[in-house]
Amino acid sequence: MHLPEVCREMSSSKRRVAIAMSGGVDSSVAAALLVEQGYDVFAVMMRLWSTNPDTPNRCCTPKDVVSAQSVASLLGIPFHKLDTKTLFKQNVVDAFTNAYARGVTPNPCLICNRTMRWGYLLNKALEMGASHLATGHYARIEQLDSEYRLLRGIDRAKDQSYVLSVLQQSDLARTIFPLGDLTKRDVREQARRMNLPVAEKPDSQDLCFVPVGDYRDFLRQQDVHLPPPGPIADVQGRQLGTHDGLSNYTIGQRRGIGLSSSQALYVIEKQFSSNTLVVGSRGALGRAFFTTEPVNWISGHPPEASIPLVVRVRYKASEMPAAIQIRDDMSVEVSLTASVPDITPGQAAVFYSGEICLGGGVIRE
Repeated sequence: MHLPEVCREMSSSKRRVAIAMSGGVDSSVAAALLVEQGYDVFAVMMRLWSTNPDTPNRCCTPKDVVSAQSVASLLGIPFHKLDTKTLFKQNVVDAFTNAYARGVTPNPCLICNRTMRWGYLLNKALEMGASHLATGHYARIEQLDSEYRLLRGIDRAKDQSYVLSVLQQSDLARTIFPLGDLTKRDVREQARRMNLPVAEKPDSQDLCFVPVGDYRDFLRQQDVHLPPPGPIADVQGRQLGTHDGLSNYTIGQRRGIGLSSSQALYVIEKQFSSNTLVVGSRGALGRAFFTTEPVNWISGHPPEASIPLVVRVRYKASEMPAAIQIRDDMSVEVSLTASVPDITPGQAAVFYSGEICLGGGVIRE
């Protein structure tokens, strides 16, 4: 086992590294590997907002805090809790609820990485004397001359480059991903070898700030002004019924539409201008063209037109070959080689060239 290239280059200088800990196995092993390599390590853990004290944020429950403190104590490294509840609520939760109020389906992990981990936390770590921030993400960083590249993690099943597509050159220059060359199985084995108390701890889930239940219940509890009921129409424009608010539906949804039909109906489109939910057969679901908001190109500039690209339109979606046309405002028109069923406004379109994550932008329409 070895750490990414940037870590090996740093080893002789004993740089000070802040490891973002969550109490899970990934960040714990990342911390242990850094310590084992001889770096000057300290742990930081963000305490995140939750709806009330009785339902703590699932990324930092009291048990998670105890787990992270136990691992830090075992490793002999300082441990710092950071109260980021207000900042998390403003930057992540409010952005999540505001997106649903507009009828789109956001990815809060992208927002959290941009504003919290590589916004607040990286800056805080540097203030505390660190030269780099390390996390337990499954991704790699490669430096080629003066440019930093974000690469997929070796474990394709766990690769998290999609949610890291918001990073920029200044972020990568100060970041270490100790798990990028490991598989999840390797990480578990390392945790057992090091006798870490979290070796068998299950992985955390997405939407850490939503209590057990449906996100729709969470939105109602937050008193979000959601889109009102409106017409359900087929692809020919014929009204079939009434929906109870566009925020309650996602592209490709089949169950819970509220219509009786002799054939299965899927959500094809959410037309915000007319507040209409468009439904149809699965054959009508696919799209081969869409546009994005301005794209964050990790290198700082768009790729050469001759570079073949693939795009992923959701975190777990399959990748598709794509051609792109870059507009003056850095938004992108994307043409796919075949239709895909899950292109959803609010999610991110992330572009790749081989192992390199080039960047991404939020799907507009």
